[in-house]
Amino acid sequence: MSEIERESMEYDVVIVGGGPAGLSAAIRLKQMDPDLDVVLLEKGSEIGAHILSGAVLDPCGLDALIPDWKAKGAPLNVPVKDDNFYLLGETGEIRVPNWPMPKLMNNHGNYIVSMGNVCRWMAEQAEELGVEIFPGMACSELIYGDNGEVRGVVAGVFGLEEDGSYGPNTEPGMELLGKYVFLSEGVRGSLAKEVIAKYDLSAGKEPQKFGLGMKEIWEIDPAKHKEGSVTHTMGWPLNSSKTGGGSFIYHLENNQVYVGFVVHLNYQNPHLYPYMEFQRFKHHPMVAELLEGGKRVAYGARAISEGGYQSMPKMVAPGVALLGCSVGMVNVPRIKGNHNAMLSGKAAAEAAFAAIKAGRASDELTDYETEVREGAIGKDLKLVRNLKPMWSKWGLAASLTLGGFDMWTNSLFGGSLFGTMSHGKSDAEATGKASDFKEINYPKPDGKLSFDRLTNVAFSFTNHEESQPAHLKLKDPSVPVNVNLPQYAGPSARYCPAGVYEFVEKDGAQQFVINFQNCVHCKTCDIKDPSQNINWTVPQGGDGPNYPNM
Repeated sequence: MSEIERESMEYDVVIVGGGPAGLSAAIRLKQMDPDLDVVLLEKGSEIGAHILSGAVLDPCGLDALIPDWKAKGAPLNVPVKDDNFYLLGETGEIRVPNWPMPKLMNNHGNYIVSMGNVCRWMAEQAEELGVEIFPGMACSELIYGDNGEVRGVVAGVFGLEEDGSYGPNTEPGMELLGKYVFLSEGVRGSLAKEVIAKYDLSAGKEPQKFGLGMKEIWEIDPAKHKEGSVTHTMGWPLNSSKTGGGSFIYHLENNQVYVGFVVHLNYQNPHLYPYMEFQRFKHHPMVAELLEGGKRVAYGARAISEGGYQSMPKMVAPGVALLGCSVGMVNVPRIKGNHNAMLSGKAAAEAAFAAIKAGRASDELTDYETEVREGAIGKDLKLVRNLKPMWSKWGLAASLTLGGFDMWTNSLFGGSLFGTMSHGKSDAEATGKASDFKEINYPKPDGKLSFDRLTNVAFSFTNHEESQPAHLKLKDPSVPVNVNLPQYAGPSARYCPAGVYEFVEKDGAQQFVINFQNCVHCKTCDIKDPSQNINWTVPQGGDGPNYPNM
């Protein structure tokens, strides 16, 4: 809005997002040149507040960035001691032996961590180097230069009227300008989405694919706790031939366990209810026995980029670079992406440093793109590029056998008999018509092992100022009731893991209600809505989940 007057600040590099990618970029820039002016903006109330990742971390990214991380007290305290893989049926399980697994699936040398705490520690390292970090500063707009290049961002807009207009109490925010802008917003970030569309960065690439990851932290009976134990499952309760996904159970410190469940968002049946699949999973005898007598202490959800190597868009445009999950760097079979996010931040920083020292600004950092595609990140993702499309096309059994074979041949011979497979449709396009599928009856949560959505959302500690405009925008307000409800049975009422969307009857007519206060910023609605009618935008800075140890 050109009529709005804002203060402006100039930096060498402006970084949007305080996750592992953005923090790595900030640290590396100041390592190379302490005199560079670097600012990092984080929409969460603090660094780590929006980080949902009870993760097994491959420390290779941290090794490259801060080789003495152990001496500096990085919170990597729980090395993986054992790996377990299970195929689940409704009442039992089959252990998959470790020996046929490709070497890349071995978690030896990795750590069970709270990525929120890792990011908090990384922020301390960045600030010691002189990086300016501003939490609670949502970046709501990009600023473009005269030649169409990205020049900066608008951050810190507060107090908008309910209709989105500027009122007497509105704080207009600031313009933060840089020679280069790094977008490390995580999956489906609103600014990255704008950049990808504006510069057509996905041209010639496969559509990005996504999963919905949901997680609870449990405190369990000490007698059942096995610090350092990692378990992954596939199969029940999902229909493995039609719906992909699986679970993870990680035993960390203090008798705590991360219990997570992922549903691939290319599922066809619009009656599917991912959150209730997660709750049902906890009633499997193996899981129920572990959790019995324990208590859930936190909950959260987020989308996961799963398209891999063939879905990565072009990562640079004039003045801007996309980092980490803004590109999509998750190794799907390993369920790991944080190491690649760190490596991407390091690579982007090195490319920007070289450009600035050469007197350049606001051009394309092509060296960054080359390093990602041809370096460690590209090699990591290229090895596993066919597993996700195999799973989507042929189901779980085929992906285990053919996918395992493909990973072995890629690892041993550097090539695949399958070439590079296509993903086909986007996750939104994969959604089928409700009339073609049977409804699914889910058992009612028992309040002990399984919980209703709104009860669990309270354990995400999410909060949004209710007087602000809803950050979930409808392109056409008539579509939910006139299209999505009759054709797809209103899937937003189910695919959202926070109960944001509901259809209510008023005066004999259906109305679509958006309870944006519940939003945990997972971005599933932006991804899965079959009409692509929902646009996720940033709310006021500091709003959203406040994950304590996620």
